[in-house]
Amino acid sequence: MRLQFWIAVASCLLLLAKFFAYYRTNSVAVLTDALESIVNVAAAFIGLYSLYVSAKPRDADHPYGHGKAEFISAAVEGTLVLSAGALIIYKAVKTFIVPEKLGTLDTGIYIIAGTALVNWILGYGAVRQGKRNGSLALIASGKHLQTDTYSTLGIVVALLLIRFTGALWLDSAVAVAMGVLVIYTGYKILRASLAGIMDEADTELLGRMVDLLNANRRDGWVDLHNLRVIKYGNTLHMDCHLTVPWYFNVHQAHHEIDRLAELARAGFGESLELFVHSDGCLYFQCPICDKKDCPVRQHPFRQEITWTVNNILQNKKHGPEDL
Repeated sequence: MRLQFWIAVASCLLLLAKFFAYYRTNSVAVLTDALESIVNVAAAFIGLYSLYVSAKPRDADHPYGHGKAEFISAAVEGTLVLSAGALIIYKAVKTFIVPEKLGTLDTGIYIIAGTALVNWILGYGAVRQGKRNGSLALIASGKHLQTDTYSTLGIVVALLLIRFTGALWLDSAVAVAMGVLVIYTGYKILRASLAGIMDEADTELLGRMVDLLNANRRDGWVDLHNLRVIKYGNTLHMDCHLTVPWYFNVHQAHHEIDRLAELARAGFGESLELFVHSDGCLYFQCPICDKKDCPVRQHPFRQEITWTVNNILQNKKHGPEDL
C-alpha cells in the first residue's frame, strides 16, 4: 500500500509535467502521453483503494476475505486504459487532417524523457512487489506504468525526428501507434481481471502446483483428484480430494492432510488456505498404489499415476485405466 501511495503521488506530479510539456510543444503526441497520465492518476488511486479493501480481514459478510476487490480495480483500470487509447487515436487522426503548428520541442523532449525514467522505475518496483505479494492490482498498476514508459520513449524519438527533419506528420503517426499500444495494454489488463472475477482456471498456477505435488509425493498418498485453486487477492484457496489407504483411522488421515498442507504452503506461501477431503482407497486402485507395507493389498503394484493438470482436475478416483 505504501508503494501504491507513492505511485499515486508520482502520477499526479508526472501529469502536471506532461501537460506543461504539451503547453510548450503543442504536440499531439505529447498530448496523448498527458491524456494517458490522467488514466494513470485515476488508476493509481483506484488501485490504492482496492489494496486497502483487499487487505481487510475476512468477516461474517465476506468469509473468503475482500481480495476480489483487486480484480474489480484492475477491470476499472483496464477500461480506463482502453478509453484513453481510443481518445488518443481520435485526437491523432484529427490533427493529421488539420495540422497544428508545433511549439518549442527541446524543453518538451527533456521533460517527457524525465517522466519516462520515473515511470519505468515505479513500474518495475510495482510489478516486482506485486508478484512477490500475489497482488493483481499492483501488477496491473506496474505494467500500466511500464507501458507508459515505452510509449513515452516512442514519443521522445518522434519529437527528435521532427526536431531534425521537420516532418510534422510523424507527430500524428506516432500518436496513432501509441494509441494502439495503449488499447492492447488495456485489453490485457481487462482480460486478466475478468478471468479472476469469473474464477477462470489459472493453468500456469495449476501446473506449478502439480509439479510440486509430484516431486514431493508421500507414501500413502494413493491418489489426488478434484483439485481446484481460486485466487482472492493475495490469498489462494485450494481444495482437493486426497485418497489414502482405507484402513487409516481419522488421526492418520488427518496427519497426511497436514503434510499436504505444509507442502502446499511451502511452495505457495502462508496465505494459502487448504480444504482437503480424504477418501479411502478402493481395491481397483491397488495397481497404482506403491505403499510398501500395505496389509490388505489385493493386486500387485504396477505403476504410480503421474498427476497432470488434466487428470488431477477430474472429480473421480484414478485407477489402472488412467496409466
